[in-house]
Parts: sequence; structure tokens; C-alpha cells
Amino acid sequence: MTHDDVVLVGVDGSPASLHAADWAAAFARAHGLGLHLVCSYAVPSFTAAALDGGYAALDDSAIADGARAVLDEAVARLVPTGLRVTSAVATGDATAVLIDLSRGAAAIVVGTRGRGGFAERLLGTVSSALPAHAHCPTVVVPFRAANGEGTDPAMWPVATGHSQVRRIVVGVDGSPAAEAALEVALREAEAWGAELTAVAGVPVGTGAGLLAWLPAAVDHETVLRDVAEGLDVVVDRALEGHPDVSVRRHVLDGTGAALLTEFSTAVDLVVVGSRGRGGFAGLLLGSTSQTVLHHASCPVMVVRSAVRDEGWAPGSVAG
Repeated sequence: MTHDDVVLVGVDGSPASLHAADWAAAFARAHGLGLHLVCSYAVPSFTAAALDGGYAALDDSAIADGARAVLDEAVARLVPTGLRVTSAVATGDATAVLIDLSRGAAAIVVGTRGRGGFAERLLGTVSSALPAHAHCPTVVVPFRAANGEGTDPAMWPVATGHSQVRRIVVGVDGSPAAEAALEVALREAEAWGAELTAVAGVPVGTGAGLLAWLPAAVDHETVLRDVAEGLDVVVDRALEGHPDVSVRRHVLDGTGAALLTEFSTAVDLVVVGSRGRGGFAGLLLGSTSQTVLHHASCPVMVVRSAVRDEGWAPGSVAG
């Protein structure tokens, strides 16, 4: 895979990864992209006392066959979508494999709350390392049964209503990472025909605690008003290249983690930037990102500001 016209999807046969593949199919359709499914495995080894304490490696043929069977199941599931679907078995750590392949992808989609492979580790290594180092935006899709139809993905409709994005929220704090996230969120809104809301958090209100050291003379309403003016400047500047998109703006009292998690219950996609300073982006891949990725009720897209410096262009996602 060497082109940026595909969505990279990590699959492992778990319900979580198949659910993520369904969402990725809807994403690919919205953007006019193809899908590239990858199942990664590492050959385990064990200490063999009979070999004088050496290591005996397991024959990887059975493991490779299992990985191929997982891919065949996922590909067959997506055939009815009519999308261009390719697949590959890869050897190595799942995170490292996806990071490497992300150089040639428009986006990466992975699932959570499954068993084994990617999903078992997603709330640990993959959910932090992949968004932090991928060369394109990463979407983490929380596993939940579709339309109350149970936990067997074979009984779900593929890439239908439950995978559509009609409402998007993006965290904005004025940092380069947040601006990159806003750019991508605008393009997502265009691609899906979705409503977009930009949210800035101000953790200075009663009970917020983070900025309790501020002098009492600092007026809370004045801070909110100043942040709202700054949010308007950032959003209006970003909208210059997107005349057909309107953006709702909200400045709210609270932390990025709490606000984005709360919004995730009412929207279909949360977009956040990484490696920014302050607000949402500054804590991303720390407490904010971990809270959102662990508790979000909808897919979360993580956008690194560095991807633009590495040759990725948001337009490649828009299709």
C-alpha cells in the first residue's frame, strides 16, 4: 500500500475490530476512498528446558493461516458495500505495523473493547502510541452493539445508519494541534454533510479546581468572554476555505476531558488535536486523551499537527 486513497483498518477477528471495519467502510464511502485491512501477528517463543535454556520458536504457519482467515472474514463482510477492499497479513507488533503503514494512508481506524490482537491492548499501547505517532489521523471506534441487535457482528447491517456521522464536535484551544484538528473537522463536516460544533473549555469555574490559584479579582465571565472572542477568531479564519460550512461555537466551564466525554454522548464523532499546548491539545495523550478514549460513547479522531510537516495533507482525507 503506497497511496493515500485508502483507509487503513486494524482487524483481529474480534467484534470490536469488525465494528470498527463497519465504521471505516462508512468513512471510506463518505470520502470516496478504498479500504486496506491489516491483521498483524508476532510469533511467540517460549523457554525450552530441553534445549538447555534456549528459546524454541513456534511454527508460525498456523498463526499466519489464522490471521488470513480473520482477514478473509472481514473482507467478505465488506464486499456488499461495493468499496475497493484490499488486505494484508503483517508480522510484528500491531502498533509498529500500523504506524509504518500510516505513511501511505488517509486515515487509520481501530476498535476497542474486543479480545486479543489490537483490541485487547487498545486502551493501553495502541490507543496512546498509535495516535501519538501515526502519520495520518487516527480514529478509535468504541465497541457497542448496533441497534440493540446483540454482540455478534455477523447479525449487524454493514456500514448503515449506526455508522453515519451527522454531528461532529472538535476541541479548540488556539494551539497548532487544535488548529490542525479544526481543519480536519471542517473537512469531515463537508464530507459527511454534518453539523460541526467547536468547543473551548475554561476550567476556572466553581469546582473545576485546575485554576483555583487565580486571583479572586479575576472575573469568571470576563475570562469566558475573552475565550469566546478568541474562539471566533480561530474558527472564522479556518472557515475562509470552507464557505459552505457553518460552525456552532461554545465556550464552557470545564476541562477538556469532561467536556469532550460529555459531548461524545450526543454526537457521532469527536475530533481532537495532539501535542498542542494547554486546553484539550496540551493534555492529549495524557489525562485528557486517555479519559476520552476510555469513556467516549462515539468514535474519536486524533489529529497530530506534525502530520502536515510530514507530508500528509488534510485534502487527501476529503477525497
